[in-house]
Amino acid sequence: MILPRYRIAASTIPGAGQGLFLDEPVARGRVLLAPDAIPRTWRWQDLLARPDADALLPSTIRWFEDQYTVTPEWPDECYVNHAFAPTGVWHLGFVFAATDLAAGTEVTVDYRHLLGEGQREAFDDALTGAPIVGLSWRESLALSTRQLAAIVDPA
Repeated sequence: MILPRYRIAASTIPGAGQGLFLDEPVARGRVLLAPDAIPRTWRWQDLLARPDADALLPSTIRWFEDQYTVTPEWPDECYVNHAFAPTGVWHLGFVFAATDLAAGTEVTVDYRHLLGEGQREAFDDALTGAPIVGLSWRESLALSTRQLAAIVDPA
């Protein structure tokens, strides 16, 4: 679920298509997106064993450890694009505002948290040209925990 008012419009990221933009300012540390209505999660190996795995992988997101969701219906959350320096911090399925965000800001997250360990995104980062490769669960959890701690307790 997307908590602040928003709109879907052409992304500011080259080649990204559509993006999700805030229609209101959001303070640093506030929740931008929260999980809701997740009917089930899948183990990575179980997803890969499905006959439709190739079609499902673009709509697959790692939530925690070896558990993934599949959302081929593409809800508006799917318009959150990748950035290595994102406006939102992904942590256990929640996305927090990385800084005070003005109305009109495009919401982005680091896709390395959403991919399986070593899984390479089908495209490279638009700004750096670097590949987007999934972090291990431990790396993802440690990094997102540090980022979230810095946001909520900047001391």
